[in-house]
Amino acid sequence: MRIFRNLFIASSAIALAGTLSACAQMPSQSVPSGTNQMTYHPNSIQPETTLDISANAKVKRSPDIAYITAGVNEEAETAVAAMAAQAKAMTSMMNALKAAGVADKDMQTSNLSLNPVYDYVEETDRSGRRSGKQVLRGYSASNQLTVKVTNLDTLGKTLDSLVAAGGNTFSGLTFALDDASEARDEARRKAVADATARAELYAEAVGMRVSRIINISESGGFEPSPAPMGRMMAMSESADMASTPISGGEISYSAMVNIQFELTK
Repeated sequence: MRIFRNLFIASSAIALAGTLSACAQMPSQSVPSGTNQMTYHPNSIQPETTLDISANAKVKRSPDIAYITAGVNEEAETAVAAMAAQAKAMTSMMNALKAAGVADKDMQTSNLSLNPVYDYVEETDRSGRRSGKQVLRGYSASNQLTVKVTNLDTLGKTLDSLVAAGGNTFSGLTFALDDASEARDEARRKAVADATARAELYAEAVGMRVSRIINISESGGFEPSPAPMGRMMAMSESADMASTPISGGEISYSAMVNIQFELTK
């Protein structure tokens, strides 16, 4: 009997050792709810040690190019006549642009349309009742051109030459940089610097320090803010006042970054 008892104790000890070994190899997990302790994997980042910051930065530059959207709108009794009239006026406009130094690659047709034009006519019948109907008057042909102007000193004269050549519609003028990469990169650097400075301020306020950046992302576009027509100002008195006065002012490029920081004691 003593031999069997010793064998039972020995087998129980081996089983217990195997169980403890298996438990030692299991990853650490949180203790069930209601206890006062919780264990995390050593590589985990606890939510209370992170800080999310979003920062937006802008830089201003003087523009070096402009985009004009102008064209012609011609009306005639027939569709063929309307299209022929707009083609003649647009050819004259493009020749004027070339004479002003605008390259072919900087001119692009942005809209071409042909539509019927109706008049609303009221009629009265024998009983005195009035009614209205649409009567075809003719056709309207429109052609718009988007033009890149690289010499802002001649922008006013270029606009005037378009009108003189037959242009009778004008729907936009925006300013930009021909190469905006440097301005965009500076906006990015300023946004990152602002986010980092604020993270360090918050960390110091709670008695911690910024340890590292966990995640960084960029959002938003970088297109320049267009110069509104209402904010244009006349050029100096020494300029040729025979041409339309135009001022480019400044344009803004912006960048927004979202950065997650880890804070430590």
